[in-house]
Amino acid sequence: MGPHYLDRFFTPQAIAVFGASKRANAVGTRVYNNLLESGFSGPIYPINPKYQTLDDHDCYPDIQAIKEPIDLAVIATPAPSVPEIIHACGEHGVRAAIVISAGFSEGDGKGLAYERAALDAARQYQMRILGPNCLGLIRPSMGMNATFSKNSAQPGNLALVSQSGALCTAILDWAAEHDIGFSTIVSLGDAADIDFGDILDYLSQDAQTQSILLYVEGIRDARRFMSGLRIAARMKPVIVIKSGRHAEGSRAAMTHTGALIGSDNVFDAALQRAGVVRAQTIDQLFAAAQLLTTQQRVSGNRLAIVTNGGGPGVMATDRAVDLGVKMAELSAESISDLDKILPTHWSHQNPVDVLGDASPERYEAAVSTCLADADVDGVLVMLTPQAMTDVTGCAQAVITAHKGQPKPVLVCWMGEKLVADANKLFTQNHIPHFASPESSVEAFAYLATYNQNQELLMQVAGPRAKRSEPDRQGAELIIESVLSENRTVLTITESKALLRAFDIPFTRSIECHSANEALVAAESLGFPIAMKIHSPDISHKSDVGGVRLNIGNAQLIRHTYHQLVEEVGHKYPDADLSGVTVEPMYISSNGRELLIGVTRDPVFGPVITFGAGGKHVEVLRDSAVALPPLNTFLIEKIINQTKIASLLQDFRDMPAIKMSSLIRVLRRVSEMVCELPQILALDINPLIADENGVMALDARIVVGKQAPSHDRYAHMAIHPYPGHLASQFQLPDGTTITVRPIRPEDAEIEQSFVRNLSAKSKYFRFMRSVNELTQEMLVRFTQLDYHRELALIGITEKNGEEVEVGVSRYATNPDGKSCEFAVIVADEWQRKGIGSHLMNTLMDAARQRGFQTMDGEILSDNHNMLGLVKSLGFQMHTSPDDPSVKVAVKRL
Repeated sequence: MGPHYLDRFFTPQAIAVFGASKRANAVGTRVYNNLLESGFSGPIYPINPKYQTLDDHDCYPDIQAIKEPIDLAVIATPAPSVPEIIHACGEHGVRAAIVISAGFSEGDGKGLAYERAALDAARQYQMRILGPNCLGLIRPSMGMNATFSKNSAQPGNLALVSQSGALCTAILDWAAEHDIGFSTIVSLGDAADIDFGDILDYLSQDAQTQSILLYVEGIRDARRFMSGLRIAARMKPVIVIKSGRHAEGSRAAMTHTGALIGSDNVFDAALQRAGVVRAQTIDQLFAAAQLLTTQQRVSGNRLAIVTNGGGPGVMATDRAVDLGVKMAELSAESISDLDKILPTHWSHQNPVDVLGDASPERYEAAVSTCLADADVDGVLVMLTPQAMTDVTGCAQAVITAHKGQPKPVLVCWMGEKLVADANKLFTQNHIPHFASPESSVEAFAYLATYNQNQELLMQVAGPRAKRSEPDRQGAELIIESVLSENRTVLTITESKALLRAFDIPFTRSIECHSANEALVAAESLGFPIAMKIHSPDISHKSDVGGVRLNIGNAQLIRHTYHQLVEEVGHKYPDADLSGVTVEPMYISSNGRELLIGVTRDPVFGPVITFGAGGKHVEVLRDSAVALPPLNTFLIEKIINQTKIASLLQDFRDMPAIKMSSLIRVLRRVSEMVCELPQILALDINPLIADENGVMALDARIVVGKQAPSHDRYAHMAIHPYPGHLASQFQLPDGTTITVRPIRPEDAEIEQSFVRNLSAKSKYFRFMRSVNELTQEMLVRFTQLDYHRELALIGITEKNGEEVEVGVSRYATNPDGKSCEFAVIVADEWQRKGIGSHLMNTLMDAARQRGFQTMDGEILSDNHNMLGLVKSLGFQMHTSPDDPSVKVAVKRL
């Protein structure tokens, strides 16, 4: 891989500061002095036409007066001056700028015009901008403090990315007191250009960064945010803290589902799918980072506690229950072993109370026994220093017990002076220690959550299930006809027709506009029937008394019709009452009422909700949310997050529901969300589930027009697996080659493919000597964000197993309009047409994605590849940076 497009922000060789001055409290002065004082080794050029020198350093009137190359410009001048400065920097060859100045989009209309002008100038020169209205950037290892903060940072392995400059300064002050260092600190400010996604992409590859901390106030581009987050989380732990958890004034929704989903729930669901963990406080943020950086991991969330005090054990247990951490049930064998080594009066359960007079030997034996128990995923060891306690000896005993054990051990030696030496011992042996029982359990919960969310991250769900082909065109025709009539709410008949297009079972409904029509419908369907008011203005029929059930004979039909229309019309005289719908009563003695819904979150797009249904749904408030696309693994997760999940199993005299039918319907709803971007809201309530299957009794769908896009999944925060790109072709010798997008589970065949390449082929592909892919490269090559990149692998079968024979891939360039390609074919499969087929398929996919050009770098002596791309219509020129490299470019 070549240099990252943000390298000049993090590893500049020369910096220019616009706005440096002699005014002590000026922002530009503070930035300039910070750079001088932080020990940056390269040249720092102050620029201000008012001065010839600043502190014995030459000061320049403008950038043209500097005759040396500059990598990074830091701009702290009034907003109106910034566009012209950006233009001048571009002319000078600067490709990175930090705009600290305020007064842009956060100000009046003029400020927004200045911002647009600055961005237009930057694009002209392919320059990237951090800010405006930001604190700046700190890179401690380079001695670079390009901020106006009074605080600095010591070197470390944590990266902090924050939308709030004020929070950055507060965290810097807090970290200094706690001896915490950073690999980098980035203040995004208004994020007019560079956003979370860009910074996360860089940090995912940054060798100095082991963990990433994010402070989020709001998200401008959910797709870029999720893309960067998922890439970074595959490489290293990411911990997020977000303000506004209880934001008021959320928009009212037209469906039950909308009333249930707060934006914070959706944000949590997004973080889970991204494989990251969320902290609620600054202390928790750093505690999670400290723990996850140790590389300790868990396979479950069953915690055992060893303590010499009953009180702390109870406090820890209470916090575990609050957080959903399971208290491990010790095996009979473990209890027996503990009976042999502990006094008679020990607790005989978890928490394991080793009593106040516990010796180091007792601690070591108890911890070792708990770690050896197969039903324990981690151990929290606590100690309160009592008169007879060997505080440091007990610490050493825990360290000894943990050696060679893969399960994590966390410790809480309560106190200050008496436990200081023990805590130093824990630090030296990389055992995380915490000050209180609650914070210790919270830390373990982060480990468990991280493990669970990493499982979710690995799920690659497609837009459609295998062997499932919904009637997408028919559904789109229904939606188009509704929108053409300037309607947004589908009738019950139209809603159920959409469900039918995606094979979701439902009861039949007949719209009736008179009492006689209702009578005919009831006789056609058979008694008993249900009658519901039909109006585009009424979302929840039962709330207005608009539902009658179990109508058992024809004599009641006309009376019920007139009663229903008159009563609802009297309550809501302005509502458009077009009649009623007549439906057969669905009788299920074992049925559970469920809800499946969809809303359109203003940030993350479509969100799927599952939970308890029926008319009391808002009162029960039992639901869970997830971002589509969903597969079976993700669907089971969302079901199990609800309380009603326990009622779906055998319960008293009711048999378990047919779970496969429920999973199938949730998968179908996910397909609808993926394939029909016009759907803004959907409410299936109730969905009756029993031992025979599921049945939708009522449905309401709201649609809207969507802006045209090259990306068929532009409305989604997570791009589905592009299964539609899979194809097959035959070689002249009859061998069948399957071409499909790569998946995370292809890691083994991808590694084998690269390992078996000749040294020459590896050198041509990677432009350096490579024996096999590192773990980081393997993750990067197989765990893709399909919005930004694509890899198409050619595979065939050999002895019943898949064998990779070639791969082509593209990655989006920073301009967002072009992509860079790479292609390689296994040595023994070359000259069979595989490379040209992979490239043609890749170019077709790039065209569908909306890219205008495709480019790639090829070594000048790679004659076979040069011949291939020339035959595909690529134009060639020599790289200006390296004469041994040819650049191939093709307009798509």
